[in-house]
Amino acid sequence: MHAIQKSKSHKGKCTPNVLPCRVHHNGPVNASKRYWEPRTTSNVKTIAYFRGRKLHGKQFKVPRGYRGIVLASTDWILPKGSQSSPAEEDKDAEHEADVKVLEEQAEFNGIMVWGHEVVPDETADPYVRGMEEWLSFAEQIHDTSEAEKDATNGTK
Repeated sequence: MHAIQKSKSHKGKCTPNVLPCRVHHNGPVNASKRYWEPRTTSNVKTIAYFRGRKLHGKQFKVPRGYRGIVLASTDWILPKGSQSSPAEEDKDAEHEADVKVLEEQAEFNGIMVWGHEVVPDETADPYVRGMEEWLSFAEQIHDTSEAEKDATNGTK
């Protein structure tokens, strides 16, 4: 289980970029405009060049009711006393697991997905499909409309 805590060095708003390549670095980069300068063309296409390769980007917005955040894992563990109420502790004493803390680094309203020479296809791009499938799955798990119908009809 995880808990989210806002970082003291929170960066505010950002736009994550999903590049169609593997970069063997994870962290901030002091990139100048010379190396990364996405541009919007007159026909409203977003284009950038990365290591001499032309990339086409498409912005995917975070749906209403959801919040996009950038997280970093930490070695911190939430103290046992702040995890649950005393009544819950008695029931789940044998199933207690450590709650690790994830640190919120930034938040975003959309993700820019890039493709080589073409705009990423919503039906074929694994990142876009993964986000859409996860959102659909989350909506089904957290959908209370069936439970509310059953409660009003007196069934389970």
